[in-house]
Amino acid sequence: MRGFECVLQYPREELLRLGFPHRGRWNEDLFAVSRPIVLELGCGRGEYTVGLAQADPTRNFVGIDIKGARMWTGAKQVEESGMDNAKFLRCEIENLSQFYGPGEVDEIWITFPDPQMKKTRKRLTSTRFLKMYREMLGPDGIVNLKTDSPFLYEYTRRLVELNKLPVVAATSDLYVERGARGAGRVDVPDSDVPDSDEENDKLAKARAIQTYYEQQWLSRGKSIKLISFRLPEDVELQEPREDDIEKDDYRAIPRF
Repeated sequence: MRGFECVLQYPREELLRLGFPHRGRWNEDLFAVSRPIVLELGCGRGEYTVGLAQADPTRNFVGIDIKGARMWTGAKQVEESGMDNAKFLRCEIENLSQFYGPGEVDEIWITFPDPQMKKTRKRLTSTRFLKMYREMLGPDGIVNLKTDSPFLYEYTRRLVELNKLPVVAATSDLYVERGARGAGRVDVPDSDVPDSDEENDKLAKARAIQTYYEQQWLSRGKSIKLISFRLPEDVELQEPREDDIEKDDYRAIPRF
């Protein structure tokens, strides 16, 4: 991975000793053009990061994962195509705030993470992580969860509802035909999930890119779920009840 200019690697020891020199200066130091920054957490092979960057040249995208070998495919594609709006960062997501300054990030995608059904604090949509994301996001920043896990989707839906977080888009089956209002949607008040250009755009973007992993789940007949929401600064985030949420009843497909 050291041969790729689009990949940044900062070992934990180096980060603790020296800090990240480009924190708060990603656009100025690392991208050719200053644009809104979008992160994909747990990017794996980088398919989603690359797909988003190709579809939207008006933004800069960063795929993040701790295992560098996973990023090789995406990094190679970025370098060979000459894309100037996609990079990869090798780091633990727990340390993300050390790489980004306040308000530096415009949007976050969390794509098919481990639902961590037994460990709430490790769940990437838990209040622990949402508080960290909020520090990095701008005032209108958005968090998107795309998942095959009914457990993680229901947990996140409850968290969003409990904390009255503004919903941009939500559906329990991303690829179902949405003829009637509410078809395939999460059960939240209509005022929280309006029919809007923003919602339609969000759903269209989420449908447009299917990773190999996602295609595997669809071939098994599993539904793909999406919930996108904002994180107001004045909300004291609370964890929802989860002891009555049914656990996923299927084994995960090895992602890599």
